Amino acid sequence: MKNIKIVALASFFLIGSLFTGCESVKNTNNTQRGAAIGAVGGAILGGVLGNNLGKGGNGALGAVLGGVVGGVAGGVIGNKMDKQAREIETSVPGAKVERVGEGIKLTLGENAVRFDTNKATLTAGAKANLDKLVSVFNQYPDTNIQIYGYTDNTGTPEYNLKLSDQRAASVRSYLAGKGINNSRFTTTGLGIADPIATNDTVEGRSLNRRVEFAITANEKMVQDAQKQAGK
Repeated sequence: MKNIKIVALASFFLIGSLFTGCESVKNTNNTQRGAAIGAVGGAILGGVLGNNLGKGGNGALGAVLGGVVGGVAGGVIGNKMDKQAREIETSVPGAKVERVGEGIKLTLGENAVRFDTNKATLTAGAKANLDKLVSVFNQYPDTNIQIYGYTDNTGTPEYNLKLSDQRAASVRSYLAGKGINNSRFTTTGLGIADPIATNDTVEGRSLNRRVEFAITANEKMVQDAQKQAGK
């Protein structure tokens, strides 16, 4: 997963202060990391982190961190997410895939899912790349998929917030139309928030017109992981 960024959780530093003599967190596997998170509160810690990581708190990063289960079960979930992340990266060129905690943050920008200025209509290229995601999502039915739409700063903030809602909804509608269970999706428009590039150039604005996904375990995956952890 050379292009998949594994994001370190702030909890690791807390764990390091609580437990002396442990190996460096970067040398732990997913099961060990999940167990470590569980040791300091699991889902509670995840919710705190998700709400306090600045601009990530309201978007995909915050959603992923807010879903932390922790313990050995969290490690089981993490291993499944590792596999899914690799498959997404392989299937969708141009996608930015980040393994965060027990979930995946996926960003589809101008090279994967692109929107023209003031448009919420999916381009032909965007549809082609979403088609590649369908097969991966179908292989992992026990995940929830939160979709976040963004815009550049062209137009008023109120207009862009509505437009970003429409963009997220367009992606959801397309994926559901390809057979993915619609109940797995939630959508949120965040307008001009959290730009990933400057809005002062054409290229930068194009990058900011994007969609992000937070892929997390649903209740069934969590229950299955807990059963497996208890064996």
